[in-house]
Amino acid sequence: MLERWVTIWGGKFANEISQSQCTCSSRGGLILKISSQVYVKGSLDAVERYCRAFGLEKVLEIKNEAGNEYMHCELMRDGQLFMAVSEAPKECDTSPKTSWQTMAFNVNDMGSENAVRQAFDILQEGGTVIDPPGPCDWNAYCSNVIDRFGVFWWIAI
Repeated sequence: MLERWVTIWGGKFANEISQSQCTCSSRGGLILKISSQVYVKGSLDAVERYCRAFGLEKVLEIKNEAGNEYMHCELMRDGQLFMAVSEAPKECDTSPKTSWQTMAFNVNDMGSENAVRQAFDILQEGGTVIDPPGPCDWNAYCSNVIDRFGVFWWIAI
């Protein structure tokens, strides 16, 4: 199993990976995992909203020196990494989004219409509803919504 140690020195962090403990595929290479990270303006608010919307837990929080932005925050659910959130740098396009995007966070198998509705109610506040919760051809209850931070979500049971 791939292990990671995070050491904090004077507000900076370093990742150290032990190659001898990495999982290898049958072809001899590392087994790669992909995870998602968003860069937003208002990272403290975004983390709180995402935790409420999806029942997430903050497991690693690294804030800037002033303590008013996340340099990096990892959110988990049921022991699995769900996503990471960081404050967007000035160069990052955080302009309001109001239409379909080329990338979306797909959160499916949410378990119930109530779970989808709860996430929708939190995500749509200050955002843009593309499709309100309801059925589509491939899911009994889902929604497309862009949150107030410009992040496009597809949420579904």
